[in-house]
Amino acid sequence: MSDLPPDLPRLLTLETWHAMQLERIRAAIRVAEETEVSRRREEERLAQPPPEWLAEPSPAGGPGTVHCGYCGFHGGRVRGIGVDAARRALVEGAEACPACRPDTALGLLD
Repeated sequence: MSDLPPDLPRLLTLETWHAMQLERIRAAIRVAEETEVSRRREEERLAQPPPEWLAEPSPAGGPGTVHCGYCGFHGGRVRGIGVDAARRALVEGAEACPACRPDTALGLLD
């Protein structure tokens, strides 16, 4: 004996209800998958060591400013650079951050 109703209208109602529930479940799975991907990306980003040096572009398009990697006194538009690129930028006219003094840390000033 089946636990389903025998008549067509109620069977169609059950089918519609279950289809709606299945779509809700699939939508929740999509959200959970997107959340998992975002979480993994953030974990990967945090697992990478911070850059030793930061280059901040100049708003006027000039050489910009060089910061030590730990410096928080920048405008937020920075990219990580290597030690050679930091030295080269300072030698070629980029400003040294007055807070973290990368020119001193790089041995360009005593």
